[in-house]
Amino acid sequence: MEAVLSVIQNIMDMGASVMLPVVIFILSCVFRMKIGKALKTGLLVGIGFQGLGLVVGLLGTSLQPAIDYYQEMGSGYTTMDVGWAAVGAASWSVPFAAIAILMIVGLNVLFILLKWTTVMNVDIWNYIHFLIPGALAYALFNSFWLGLTVTVGLSIVTLFVAQWFAPRWEAYYGLEGTTCTTFSFITFAYPFGLLVNKLIDLIPGLNKIDISLEKVESKIGFFGDPAVIGLLVGTFLGVLTRQEFTVAISMGVGVSAVLVLIPKMVSVMMEGLTAIGEAAKEFMKKHIGEGKKLYIGMDIALGLGDPTAITTTVILIPIAIFLAFIIPGMHYFPVGVLTVIVYMIPLLALASNGNLFRTLVTGFFFLVIVLIGTNTFAPEATEMMNATGVPVEGVVTDSFWGYNLANIIISLFHRIVG
Repeated sequence: MEAVLSVIQNIMDMGASVMLPVVIFILSCVFRMKIGKALKTGLLVGIGFQGLGLVVGLLGTSLQPAIDYYQEMGSGYTTMDVGWAAVGAASWSVPFAAIAILMIVGLNVLFILLKWTTVMNVDIWNYIHFLIPGALAYALFNSFWLGLTVTVGLSIVTLFVAQWFAPRWEAYYGLEGTTCTTFSFITFAYPFGLLVNKLIDLIPGLNKIDISLEKVESKIGFFGDPAVIGLLVGTFLGVLTRQEFTVAISMGVGVSAVLVLIPKMVSVMMEGLTAIGEAAKEFMKKHIGEGKKLYIGMDIALGLGDPTAITTTVILIPIAIFLAFIIPGMHYFPVGVLTVIVYMIPLLALASNGNLFRTLVTGFFFLVIVLIGTNTFAPEATEMMNATGVPVEGVVTDSFWGYNLANIIISLFHRIVG
């Protein structure tokens, strides 16, 4: 089994930009596409995804001066954020990891053949959203089988949730034939966004506020353009964190570039996904039945191009720091969360139908929950890291304990039963 895990890990280490074209190419061949077209389809999806990664990296680089500024404010906090990458890598070292991955893929195919689901989850690099809760259960309850059951069970839950909200995802983002299968956000952020929007609907006055960037652009013209909004918001964050004028402008231009480039990268991915979507449609019609539609399960990154989500992200960054000082009992300084907010917001924007005001409100309250969870369950995060053989000093945590609902439930359950 160690050999199998080693092979899987080596494949994963190639990264999504290499692995995704391979997976899409194989699927395209299964759907009876010609080899040349299948190869191009895979490459386009991979190129678009790599482009997305570069643009998100540009966002991080652009905001780095602000993050450095905030990091200097965090002395005296005793819990260290090890980052989602370290936690994800640690989860791969549990003894059931290889078995879980093979079962997840096998069950997904079986469920499609049995017509139980119409989602093919190709978001393999985000299997860590299942593995981390599984590793947590394994660490806290010292049970191989519980860890395996949690991991595989969450992958199955993801298929049905992704299928449930796929039409809304398609309609809002215009991503025909796709859905999001990033577990943490479709099972927590999106339902949370729907709930907060229902509550806003009940409040007179607030329920009438509709600030969408499209409406803003139509009313104020030039200043409502996403590129200009990015420039203004990024520059404002630079000024807020006392950067030199040239640095603040550079931050503004960087955020502006992100707002413009992300939709273009998504369009490259969609050129490839549209082709495989058509092939999948014919395949489903022939082998599964008329009227059936196969959704390709993708990373939350496909939703990053939404201007409302990016604008909300930049606004929430200083708010996250402010919350660290006012939430009682905080021993964790949320520098690590600053780079994750961008992934937390897209489904909140979707739930708010692009309304900037509602996205900011839902984003604020979701951020509060994430920070409290990340802070509260630091002991469980530390125990998981130690159990997976990753040496850590002191108490560590990560925002996975704030936005991954399974981690929250498992940690709470462990505290209740001891």
